[in-house]
Amino acid sequence: MASEPHVDVDEVAALSKVRTFDEKQDLKSHYDQDSTDDVVDPNLLPTEEETHTLRRVADSIPLVAWTIVFVEFAERFSWYGTDYCIRRVCRAVLMPLPPGSVAGNTLGSAGVAGALGRGQRTSTSLANFRQFWTYFTPIIGAIVADTYYGRFKTICVFFVICLVGHILLIFVSIPSAIAHPNGALAGFVISLVIMGLGTGGFKSNISPLVAEQYRGKLHKRTLPSGETVLVDPTLTVQRTFLYFYMMINCGSLLSLTTTFAEKHVGFWLAYSLPTFVFMLIPPILVWGNKRYHKTPPRGSVLVESWRVFRIAARGKWSLNPARLYKNFSSPDFWESAKPSYYTNKVTGESAAGAGVVPSAITWDDEFADEVMRAMKACQVFLFYPLYWISYDQITSNLTSQAATMELHGVPNEIVNNLNPLSLVIMIPIMERIVYPALRRAKINFTPIKRITFGFFLSALAMVYTTVIQYYIYKKSPCGRFASTCPDLEVPVPAPINVWIQAPSYIIIGLSEIFASITGLEYAFTKAPERMKSVVMSVFLFMSAVASAIEFGLVGVSTDPYLMWMYAGVGITSFLAGIAFWFTFRGLDAEEDALNTIGATGRTGFKDEQ
Repeated sequence: MASEPHVDVDEVAALSKVRTFDEKQDLKSHYDQDSTDDVVDPNLLPTEEETHTLRRVADSIPLVAWTIVFVEFAERFSWYGTDYCIRRVCRAVLMPLPPGSVAGNTLGSAGVAGALGRGQRTSTSLANFRQFWTYFTPIIGAIVADTYYGRFKTICVFFVICLVGHILLIFVSIPSAIAHPNGALAGFVISLVIMGLGTGGFKSNISPLVAEQYRGKLHKRTLPSGETVLVDPTLTVQRTFLYFYMMINCGSLLSLTTTFAEKHVGFWLAYSLPTFVFMLIPPILVWGNKRYHKTPPRGSVLVESWRVFRIAARGKWSLNPARLYKNFSSPDFWESAKPSYYTNKVTGESAAGAGVVPSAITWDDEFADEVMRAMKACQVFLFYPLYWISYDQITSNLTSQAATMELHGVPNEIVNNLNPLSLVIMIPIMERIVYPALRRAKINFTPIKRITFGFFLSALAMVYTTVIQYYIYKKSPCGRFASTCPDLEVPVPAPINVWIQAPSYIIIGLSEIFASITGLEYAFTKAPERMKSVVMSVFLFMSAVASAIEFGLVGVSTDPYLMWMYAGVGITSFLAGIAFWFTFRGLDAEEDALNTIGATGRTGFKDEQ
C-alpha cells in the first residue's frame, strides 16, 4: 500500500498566489499529492568536512521508479520487435514474398521472410529515415511536456499516438494487404512516421520521469559494519539509469521472438507480439497516476530560459571570433542575468548602479545558474554524434560484415545481439562491484571521465573491426569485394568464424555504460527542474545528427572501402575523445557545485514566490 502522500504547504501556498482557485485545486490534485521529497533529520546532514571525506553510496531505487523501468522495457520491446528497420534490414520491404507464401513467412527451414520486394535502396532509405525521425521527435515531446502537459500526461498522449502506428502496421501486414504491395508500402511508411512521433515523445519524458521518482537528499547513514557513509542522490540517479538501460536491452533481447514469428507464421504476428507487450503499459500508468511524483509544467519556461541567455549575452556579441569566444566563456557571463546583479539582497544597494531589478527578469539567481548548467550540459552533448557513428556500425555494417563470414547455421542478425546480452550481464557487475570498488579506493570516476573513456572504448571496437575486415579481404576468395563477389555466381564467405566479431559487440556495449548511460544521467542532473525533458531531448537529438552524418558515409559503406571506413570512424572517435577531455575536463572540478544548484526546493520564479 502506498504511504500517505506528503503535501508541501509552502508550494501549495505559492500556487495559490499565481493561480485561480480552480487552477490551484487542479494542480494540487495532479502534482502536489505525491510531492514526496524525503525529509532528512538535521542530525544526519553532513558537515563540510564530511562531504569531502566520507565514502558515498547509492540509495535503493523506489518501487514507483521500478514500475517506470518496466514501462520502458515494454516500450523498447515494441520498438525493437516491430521490424528490422532499426537494424537496417527491413525485410518486409527488402525481400519479395517467399514462393507459396501469402503472409511473408517461409514455407520451409530455408529461405528468408519477405513481403514487398522493393530492394536494398528502399529498405536502407526507410531505415535511415526512421532512425533520424525517431531521434528528432523527442524535441516535440519535450516542448509539449515542459511547456503544456507535464511529463506524465505527455507520455500518455504519445503512447496513444504510438499505439495507432502499431495497429496500422498490423493491418498493412495481413495477407490481404500484402497482396496490394503499393498500398501496403504506403501504409508501412505512414506507420513508421506515426510510431516515430509517438516513440520520440515517449523517449524524451520517460527517463526524466523515472529519475525524478527518487526525492532523497544528501545525508549520512551508518552501515551494519559501523562505517558512516553519505547517501548520495547523484549516485542513486546513476544507479537508476544503469538499471533503466539494462531493461532497454532486455527488451531488445526478448524481441528476438518476433523473428521466429516472422519466419514461421508471418509479419502480422511479428507485429502483433510487440503491440501486445506495448499494451501492458496502460495498467501500470493508471496504477502510478496517483503515486508518481510529477513536476508541473510552466508554460513560459523555455521563453524565460531564452531571456536569461539574451540578457546575459547583451553587450558581449562581437564580429571578432576570438573576442566572442572570450566573452561567452567568461566566468561572469551569466551574472547580468541575475537579480542580485542589480540589487544586493543583503544591503539593498545596487550592484550595477540601477537599484531596481528590470521587469524582464522574472526569475531568481538560482534559475539563471540552472540555465547556465543546462547550457554546459548541451555543450557536452555536441560531441556525441561522433560517438553514435561508431555505435551505429553494430546495427548496420557489422551485420553485413557477418554475412561475408562463415555463419555455421547462425543468422547473421543474431550475432549482434551479443551487444544487449553483454550489457545485461555487465551493468549489474559495474553497479554492484566496479563502481563501489572505485569509490572505496577514493577514485572519483566523474561523468566527464566516464564519457571520455566511452569514446576511447568505441574507438577500440572500431580498430578491432578494422582488423577483422582486413582479414576478410585477405582470405575471401572474392578479395576486396567479399560481399558481392562479382566474379562468382554466388558469394563465397571468407574462412573466418562469425563469432570472431564478438569483441566488437562487447566492447561497444561496455562503451555504452560509460558514454550513453552517463549521458542520460548528465542530461537529468544538469537540467533545470522544469526543463529536464527539453535537455534530455537535446541529448537524444545527437543520435539524429549522427544518422544525418551517416548518409554521407553510404558511398564508402561498401566494398572495397569498408576497412578504411571502419578505420576512419575509429580514429574519429579516438580524436573526439581527446578533444572532449581537454574541452570539458574543467567541469569535473565543478561537478558537486553544479549538482547543488537548484537543490533548495524553491520555485525559481518571482510570480510563484
